[in-house]
Amino acid sequence: MSRRRNNDQVLQQVTVEDYAAEGRSLARVDGKVIFIEGAVPGDIVDIRLSKSKKDWAEGKAIHFQSYSPDRVDPFCEHFGTCGGCKWQMLPYAKQLQYKQNEAVQNLKRLGRIALPEISPILGCDSNVRYRNKLEFTFSNKRYKTWEELRAIDASGEKKEENPALGFHVPRLFDKVIDIHTCHLMNEPTNLIKNTIRTFAIERGYPFYDIRNHTGWLRTLVIRVCTTGEVMVNICLAYEDKEEQKILFDHLLKTVPSITTLLYTINPKKNDSIYDLEPVAYYGNGFINEQLENYIFKIGPKSFFQTNSRQGERLYKVTRDFAELTGSEVVYDLYCGTGSIGIFVSAQAKKIIGVEVIAEAIEDAKENARLNKVHHAEFFAGDVIDICDDAFFAVHGKPDVLITDPPRAGMHEKLVQKLIEIKAPKIVYVSCNTATQARDLQLLDNYYEVTRVQPVDMFPHTHHIENVAQLRLR
Repeated sequence: MSRRRNNDQVLQQVTVEDYAAEGRSLARVDGKVIFIEGAVPGDIVDIRLSKSKKDWAEGKAIHFQSYSPDRVDPFCEHFGTCGGCKWQMLPYAKQLQYKQNEAVQNLKRLGRIALPEISPILGCDSNVRYRNKLEFTFSNKRYKTWEELRAIDASGEKKEENPALGFHVPRLFDKVIDIHTCHLMNEPTNLIKNTIRTFAIERGYPFYDIRNHTGWLRTLVIRVCTTGEVMVNICLAYEDKEEQKILFDHLLKTVPSITTLLYTINPKKNDSIYDLEPVAYYGNGFINEQLENYIFKIGPKSFFQTNSRQGERLYKVTRDFAELTGSEVVYDLYCGTGSIGIFVSAQAKKIIGVEVIAEAIEDAKENARLNKVHHAEFFAGDVIDICDDAFFAVHGKPDVLITDPPRAGMHEKLVQKLIEIKAPKIVYVSCNTATQARDLQLLDNYYEVTRVQPVDMFPHTHHIENVAQLRLR
């Protein structure tokens, strides 16, 4: 390997040795570990460094001297530009192998606790069109590749901004890739997106300018359920009833499989809609998803597992780890819309769900009514504040406690609360094995980890779900 020192800090002909974490690979150069984006083990690459420390560095593969024999051809034309599906060049079996390795290494290296044998990761039956929700962004600045820009320069043409409907370019907040075919979700997703884009351009509708906070069309959220129900929510910067009707009627005529169409007026500078009120233009304003025999009502602001089929498998693992006999009081923390609690309810005496987001609790109560789960109660608020002696006196202490925190894991105060509660069994569902390992270490003096099962929810990404069973020592 030769090395060229210049302002670019490029390392040449580096052999990529192994997978690191979070979608990166690694190599070693003169004893220094190099974390690499855009390469896989077995590639020989030139790397442009973005950060260089004494013992480690970070960089991106900018030229491939030779490709790994493990590589496969990416299935999407936007691979390498779009920020999603970064592992398309890896066979799915290899992706699962690296995810398993990461789960094991995080739990052992970061947790530093005694662990049982970690079960092989559960992969998806389908690794394309597996999502039930996607959000696309309208932009008046379509991202142009270097090849396009060079061609424009060579022709002497004036550089013009073009509208786009798609995904943000990583690290370029105001540029959007114009996506015509996304392989992440079933139809009619692409038909909906392309119908709106074509019609909007024909009508001259202004796409959003994120820098100047101008334009009309902002974001497009599509949900497609396994039940066949389809929800569309079009987010607009301001009200224009005449043009809204023209656009919405055209969309419904072109895509009759849409079961509910909403719009949300968002005058803010951010795209969040959780403090806004979507309006149903067509249909009842929600859709229904089914996991096993349970029906879940999903509104435009509801959180729901993004991969329905694999979410069902994740919940089966959770229920299996809970080892319910029908006599247990089950506490479901971070319960969201109540999906896990309802899913395990047939084997439990009582379900108590706690969630800080009040709107999610209302959805959970509705889902319990929908599924005739009369022995479930849901409470809005912080677990630390709610779960006191007076609460336990009324509702009972948990025999099994299920916790499904966000990526940041559980707050240390909540971990201490779990230690105080002393539930005989905890089932910890995690979307981040690093923070899960940290929390398991904090619980280690009081709980023994007895079962571990990784689950792949998002093929072609580095994300991993993991379920751990803990028993009180």
